[in-house]
Parts: sequence; structure tokens; C-alpha cells
Amino acid sequence: MKNKDDKFKKVISHAKEYGYIFQSSEIYEGLSAVYDYGQNGAELKKNIRDYWWKAMVQMHENIVGIDAAIFMHPTTWKASGHVDAFNDPLIDNKDSKKRYRADVLIEDFAEKLNLKAKKEITKAAKRFGDAFNEEEFITTNPRVIRYLSKRDEVLKRMGESLENEDLSDVKALIEELEIACPVSGSKNWTDVKQFNLMFGTKLGATAESAMDLFLRPETAQGIFVNFANVQKTGRMKIPFGIAQTGKAFRNEIVARQFIFRMREFEQMEMQFFVRPGDELKWYEYWKEKRLNWHLSLGINKENYRFHDHEKMAHYANAAADIEFNFPFGFKELEGIHSRTDFDLKAHEEYSGKKLQFFDHELNKSYVPYVIETSIGLDRMFLAIFSSALQNETLEDGSERVVLKLPAVLAPTKATVLPLVKKDGLPEIAREIINDLKYDFNVSYDEKDAIGRRYRRQDAVGTPFCITVDHQTKEDDTVTIRYRDTMAQERIAIKDLRNIIYKEVSVGDWLKKINN
Repeated sequence: MKNKDDKFKKVISHAKEYGYIFQSSEIYEGLSAVYDYGQNGAELKKNIRDYWWKAMVQMHENIVGIDAAIFMHPTTWKASGHVDAFNDPLIDNKDSKKRYRADVLIEDFAEKLNLKAKKEITKAAKRFGDAFNEEEFITTNPRVIRYLSKRDEVLKRMGESLENEDLSDVKALIEELEIACPVSGSKNWTDVKQFNLMFGTKLGATAESAMDLFLRPETAQGIFVNFANVQKTGRMKIPFGIAQTGKAFRNEIVARQFIFRMREFEQMEMQFFVRPGDELKWYEYWKEKRLNWHLSLGINKENYRFHDHEKMAHYANAAADIEFNFPFGFKELEGIHSRTDFDLKAHEEYSGKKLQFFDHELNKSYVPYVIETSIGLDRMFLAIFSSALQNETLEDGSERVVLKLPAVLAPTKATVLPLVKKDGLPEIAREIINDLKYDFNVSYDEKDAIGRRYRRQDAVGTPFCITVDHQTKEDDTVTIRYRDTMAQERIAIKDLRNIIYKEVSVGDWLKKINN
């Protein structure tokens, strides 16, 4: 656990040191669970958003994108159920005075059981070598069976208790499992209570005439209320999808783990409208499609896993998370949900407007069912950043810190470095930048020895360093250095654009999704 904590601390400090993420309002002692993206963070975040948008909208003829407003009519949130049911089960420790989400405490306990089982499996694999049969070991080893069955039993009971709104049993489960406060070790808990997560605000010129509004807690409802507008103006036929990225706001009492859980965050969501009865087929389709999108970025497949929901929203008939192995363990990165026709029917009821589709093939109208894919952009940022940050020991025994971001997402694609700050080399470097900047985000760096500049760009995550030296003046060639391998080669200046493009082309990266 200590290694994971150390890794996470390095992620947070590296993000600040290299201009990726800062504490919001830091000069005023900061604002809890609110963060600002720095010069490199803003670029990385934009590149992730663009990569998602192109994969979701540009690559699908039957998916279009919108940008709905953050403010919505307050009845929207009554219809969606957020006014009455958008709650987290919270519990306070009487001794430490710390507040926690009860479900997260239980899920963390279950994950520890899972890790114990994995430890037994790893030990056995080392012991038996090539003869090891993992599947047989999991189903026959008493310890592994005990750990995994206990994990499943705990999660199932929690899911049923939350589904039935039996908060007293949630507390009873925490006490039976002897879960202690992570800060104080105390097991002296209050009752579990529900807390609504929406931020309230006002719209109007005077206090007397102001309307009570909410900052949207999710972007999905902006899609649902625009279903008819998009379908008619876009002449969309079922099945079709509507995608959106944008800010959402939740008054998280237990906001923690850096940008993993924040009060102001960004979502990337797509609602896919299908015929009733076809939803589970499309649910499986989007599970596979979304996992392939993640894997197209080249991050180790072992960092991802599916988690099928024990506890589902009352309107869903299937739900799964794509979980990622963050520095603090496997946690939800993206959700794929079969929401049935709950949302459109609810908005029909509250608005009095028809939100149906006339299917010419079936010669009838119906309220479509919906498959949702929803991913947190900030969580995706953290997943990519934390997996990319590596410490490497080189052949000469020295170490380097390198941020191996997927080249397609890297904030700066290339840095041009004059070997010395004289003899016309800076001028040539500037000419190269002026030529490349129309196609790529490039930078210039002339401070310090060339080796130190290479190390600095490794830590920033820049895929290419282009060095201009005295030979450049003779034959119009430069040295290009590759971040991940540190390999260097001599190439003509005129070939730079093509070499960089091959490594950072969004199209080439996206093609991996269908391979």
C-alpha cells in the first residue's frame, strides 16, 4: 500500500511541477477538491476530448454532437429524479470527525479481499510455473474461494441494502466487517444518512423574482430534452446517438484522490437511442467498442477490467463499469448503462410534449430505449497521466523520469533545440518551428546543456526532440530524438513533418479500434 501511496504522491507533484494541474486559488490557500489545469494540462485535456469526439462523432454517421447549456429549467431535475433521489449514503466517524461515503468504505473493504485472493494466485503461479492452471486454482483453493465469496457476499448485501434504502443495514454491515476510519482507526460510527449532491443557485435580477435553479449534476439530461430537436432537424433514424462533452457539478462531501472525484468536473457522454427489445444487443456492442477505444491508446490491457453492477438504478436493465487500475487501485473510469425508456418517458410526462420516434419499418411510434456511455474526462486524464509517469534506470546506472504519454495526446509534439545559442543555430531552429507550427504544437528550448534539455522534455512528455547543430548549416539535416527509446537519427529537415505526423496522426491511432 505504501508503494501505491508514494506513486500517487509522485503523480500529484509531477503534475504541478510540469504545468499540468494546480490547486485552484492556491495563493488563497486553495479550494478543496477543485483544480485548475495548467498550460500542459489544458492541452492534454483538450487532446483527450478531441480523441473521444472524433471516435464517437466523426467516425459514426449515425452519431451527432451537441453542446447543451449548464443551466436547465428546474423541472428537468424533478423529471430525471435528481431532486428526490440524487443522494450519497454518508457516514461520520464520531472520533475523527471525518465524513465518508458508506458505499466507498465497503467497496474498499471488498477490494482488499480481492487483493488478498490475487496475492495467493500470484504466489501459486510462481510456485508451479508453467504447470499452473489459474482457473482451476481459483475454483479449488480454499483461501481464494473464501476471499472471493466473501467479497461477492459483501457487495451483494450492500447493493440490496442501498436498493431498498435500508441505511441501517448499511451501517450494520460496516460494523460487522469492523471497518475502521482510515484516518483514526476508530470504529465509532454515526448512522448512515442520505445527502443530496446538487448545487443550488438563483436566476433573476431580484431576490423576490429569482427562480431556484441547479448547476447540472450530469450532462445527459441536456441530451434527452433535445432528443426531438436533434432527431427532426438531423432527420435521424433509429438507431442513432447524441454525444456531448461539458462541465457538471456535484457537491461531493467526500471529494478525494486528487482529480478523481471533484466538485467541478467534465463528462464525455453519448446517449444511443434504439428500438425497444434491441437494447441488450447494443449494450454489448458499446461495451466492446468503448473498451477498444481505451486500448487504442496503447495502455496495458491489464489496467482495465469490467465490473458488472450488483446495484443498478431502478430504471436500468443492465449496467457495467470499465474500471482502471489507478495508483490507489481499480476504480470506475467509464459507465455503460442500458437506461430503458425511463428518461424520455419521464420528460414526456413532466413536459407534456411527445418524445417519440415514428419507425417506418414497423409502421408505429414508440419511445426509444437508451444505451449510455459516460466517461469522466478528468478521470481519463488521471488514468493516462498516472500510467505514463515512469522512473527508468538506464544502462549507465543513471535514472530518468519520463512521461510516456500516447504521442497522439501529448501537449507538445516536438521541441526544437539549438545546440548552442549562437552561430545562427537559434535562427534555423525558429525557422523549423515556424514551418511545423501550422500542423503541430511545437516549442523552443535553448536553456542548459543539451542532455538536461532532453531530460526536461522527457519529464514533460514531449515525444520528439529536434536538435539543430553546425552540420545543419551544411546539409539541412537535424538530429531527431525519440522520447520512449532515446534513439537518435539524422534526418533531413524536409522530412520532419512526415515523421512526426506518422506518430501523432489521430486517424492512425483511431484505426486500432476496429483492428
